[in-house]
Amino acid sequence: MRPRQWVKNLFVAAPLVFSKHLDDVPQALRAAAGVALFCALSSAVYLWNDVIDLEKDRAHPTKRNRPIASGRLSPAAAKTGAAILGAGGLVAGLFLGLDFALIAATYLLKDVAYSLVLKRIVYLDVLAIASGFLLRVIAGAMAIAVWTSPYLLVCTGLLACFLGFGKRAHELATAGDNAGAQRAVLLSYRPRILQIAMWVTCCATFAGYILYTRAEHTLAFFHTDRMIYTTPFAAIGLLRFQWLVTRPEVHDSPTDAMLKDPLFVLNFLAWGFAITSIIYFR
Repeated sequence: MRPRQWVKNLFVAAPLVFSKHLDDVPQALRAAAGVALFCALSSAVYLWNDVIDLEKDRAHPTKRNRPIASGRLSPAAAKTGAAILGAGGLVAGLFLGLDFALIAATYLLKDVAYSLVLKRIVYLDVLAIASGFLLRVIAGAMAIAVWTSPYLLVCTGLLACFLGFGKRAHELATAGDNAGAQRAVLLSYRPRILQIAMWVTCCATFAGYILYTRAEHTLAFFHTDRMIYTTPFAAIGLLRFQWLVTRPEVHDSPTDAMLKDPLFVLNFLAWGFAITSIIYFR
């Protein structure tokens, strides 16, 4: 179920923070429920994906140690767990509203399509990954019935593309001659193009975030112009991720590498503290 990957589902809580409802207990509980349900749905996808990628995972230096690839968990048990988590998550999602449940179902169907088809199509695979982050944010807004800022969606989409290109660049750098056996789509990527794509999306994400902090709606909604002070944390986080995924000696997945990197974690916590301080403790 990859609990370490559940950190991605914090994007579901983003609308709660940026809509100034973090101190609203009923809304916070609904957002927390949304995060938990997306953890169940993403876990169902991970189980399903590991069954589909069984042989490719066995060719990977670290993924071969996963429970299904190593034989510690049977494919039948994984399929059963995926079905229970997926169906249970969708049914429970109805308690947060039909809109939330429909977005959750779209997320689940998108990931099934990714496992079966989209992950084999160059660049479209990264866009599919990015759409998952957008759906998380939209679902989080649906759960608490708030308006989603276009800036939040643009920044999320650009950031997700940056992370996706970084993931492919890291896989390509660490796979070597075994790239095709580990992930077929890697044969269609070129390191130089991926580096350019990463820098373009990195700069676009940072520019989008700066524009968000200076937007008329942002200034009026938060009644302060101090959001601009959080941009250094965004720059450090983006550049640190860029550094982590371009280190061939780092074999951990980009998500694991981020969570193990003290500088990245400290910077993220500092950004979160700065954001909440500016929004809620002026």
